[in-house]
Amino acid sequence: MPSAATSLLTRPATELAELVRSGQVHSRELVEAALARLAETQPLNAFTLVDAEGALAAADAIQPGDPRPFAGVPIAIKELNAVAGQPLTMGSDLYGDYRPDADAYVVRRLKDAGFVLIGRTAAPEFGILPVTESRRFGPTRNPWNLDHTPGGSSGGAGAAVAAGILPVAHGSDGAGSIRVPAACCGLVGLKPSRGRISPGPDLGDNFLSTSASLTRTIGDTARLLDIMTGYEVGDATWAPPPTEPFAIAATRAPGRLRIALVTESPLGTSVDPACVQAARDAAKLLESLGHTVEEVMPPNWDQRPLIPVFSTVYAAGIASGVAFGGAIRQRAPQPEDVEPLTWAFCQLDATHRGVDLLAAMTQLQGHARSMVAYCSSFDVLLTPALGQRPVRIGEIDACSPEPMQAFERAMAFSPFTAIWNVTGQPAISLPLYQGKDGLPLGVQLVGQPLGEGMLLALASQLEAALPWADRIPMPTA
Repeated sequence: MPSAATSLLTRPATELAELVRSGQVHSRELVEAALARLAETQPLNAFTLVDAEGALAAADAIQPGDPRPFAGVPIAIKELNAVAGQPLTMGSDLYGDYRPDADAYVVRRLKDAGFVLIGRTAAPEFGILPVTESRRFGPTRNPWNLDHTPGGSSGGAGAAVAAGILPVAHGSDGAGSIRVPAACCGLVGLKPSRGRISPGPDLGDNFLSTSASLTRTIGDTARLLDIMTGYEVGDATWAPPPTEPFAIAATRAPGRLRIALVTESPLGTSVDPACVQAARDAAKLLESLGHTVEEVMPPNWDQRPLIPVFSTVYAAGIASGVAFGGAIRQRAPQPEDVEPLTWAFCQLDATHRGVDLLAAMTQLQGHARSMVAYCSSFDVLLTPALGQRPVRIGEIDACSPEPMQAFERAMAFSPFTAIWNVTGQPAISLPLYQGKDGLPLGVQLVGQPLGEGMLLALASQLEAALPWADRIPMPTA
């Protein structure tokens, strides 16, 4: 049976905030429950830092009647995002004990909403892989089965929420890094539209990555998006504000939608039959709800020619992070400072000129335009969330003798996610099913540009038809 701490912290964050606001529960109780559950689940290795003293002090300062939407609710921040005064390691030995002196804007917004930060959740080095097994901190494990990955790069966040340590967690997604852990851990994982959430103040425009959250419910996902979204001073590009709060949009009936189903990997890799069946079962469920579903093969779906183009942009981002680490250490980074896969991307970037990066960005944008144009024929696109079942720990190894093979293996594991980072469209992973192997089995819905409201409304309809929030892995000893 789930422990008392698990039973409390698997309730929606919005419900917990109301209990604190009404005085039925004190924030300290929630934080103590989170710390107790974290202690029960040490084998997961979901955290790189726990700030128990700071969290309890923050909780004690919160009183009944606090009007902030999430006052007193515990949360954690992914290892790749800045929290003032706390180590920012990027999952790498290179960064040492570097501590930024300012919060990322998204962290500030979460604090302003009343969340209590209890620590940092694990990520792979520089967020490169869809598994969370950094050399510095070791592997993070899936609470459904400790032999398997919780996904990545927001793997610590996914494991923490699935295990009942936290009701929600912060994550980020540059090629599926929220949606992959959501699919592996049985959670809701939304990648918002490009520009919806500011990457500042330390980061400029990011063509691929955005912050968001991992949750158990669509309601929590929508409310978290409401507090994280919006222009920040100095942002070069930003998404226009929604016409209504996402929390309201999520409660509206979506109407009858035209939905495209795609089950073939855009990278030409094999797709596990269970993943295909989950998408087909979701299509049948959608039809039973009154929607029209058509299985299609987009004319530009084969994205294999784009792999070297994507890698050019991806390598530049990784090399930039390594260069910043060198600036912190006041010396040139050396191969031993980082994992072999990270160094391989740095070497790849060193072969490119500035014009190569600009050309790659232009080519990706051109492909994005053609994909968005095709998607405009439908309201929503449905795919499997993953190409394969959650892999075993060690199966995708950034420190292997041939590290780029690990990246190829990673693409086969999650072939359906990165394209929507390229197009900038919102995409959400939903834990509709459970596999015969006992691990969660998710599907992905992709919306129109800036179409989070419609996507959340449809997801809410599916949540009501096939509830998933009460599925909880057995407590880990």
